[in-house]
Amino acid sequence: MLNNPLELANFRFIKRIVVGNDNPDQMRSEAEIQSQMDLVNLCLASTPRGRILGLEKNVSVRDIGGHEVIMQSLVYHIGFERKPYFLDEAK
Repeated sequence: MLNNPLELANFRFIKRIVVGNDNPDQMRSEAEIQSQMDLVNLCLASTPRGRILGLEKNVSVRDIGGHEVIMQSLVYHIGFERKPYFLDEAK
């Protein structure tokens, strides 16, 4: 590890994880959203430990069939020094 662990050059692999509903045609169930959050927690707690490099917050209001639907999602950008083995197993 280099002197400054938050130096962007230290991260060789970045994983983008979407949590929530980002597509109005494919609404995710609570179980799928919980699975996405479990992956975020795994990335932050396992070895090699990931760090959140960026966070996107998305909110959109859609009119679907005369009903207003509010869709929210968070996109986590998690950086690692190397690609974790558990991301290959998660596929």
